[in-house]
Amino acid sequence: MIFLYLFITFFEIGLFGFGGGYGMLSLIQGEVVMHHQWLTTAQFTDIVAISQMTPGPIGINSATFCGYTAVKNAGFSMPMAVLGSATATFALVLPSLVLMIIISKMFIKYMKTNTVQSAFLGLRPAVVGLLGAATLLLMTTDNFSAPSIDPWQFWISCFLFASTFIGVMYFRINPIRMIVYCGVAGLLLLY
Repeated sequence: MIFLYLFITFFEIGLFGFGGGYGMLSLIQGEVVMHHQWLTTAQFTDIVAISQMTPGPIGINSATFCGYTAVKNAGFSMPMAVLGSATATFALVLPSLVLMIIISKMFIKYMKTNTVQSAFLGLRPAVVGLLGAATLLLMTTDNFSAPSIDPWQFWISCFLFASTFIGVMYFRINPIRMIVYCGVAGLLLLY
């Protein structure tokens, strides 16, 4: 039964997840952590971190890891967990595949019309909102701690977050370098 629920859940996420992988993160977290409770918040945070470090789109990587972890947490064996990861990944990609085949045939013909341009103009704020929601959902005590729990970790995490934002936005430092810098700084400062 979990495979059917995985397929339906990730199919819906793939169908309504505008804004790419980062925009999907809030939808994925809402479904797998809050709604179905297949994963804990800490497990989801780990999955996001692993998905960012592995090659490929973050949404697809997250679906793969979530499918595997959800089936494994349900008590199934490793081969069944691999099937769960394949199910979640296929379900996430399927709506995009079907829509791209349909849209690509019509898009070239109607690309310059006012209706299509207006639709894209309306989608832009929704994409920004989904990306902002993903950012806010990842700013939890699992990632940042709290001033009342561990003030040192909280303020170092806030400093690393702010310095990464400033470094990438204003100094145009390569994001991969910033990940490495923050990882080294986290190792040195938090342990």
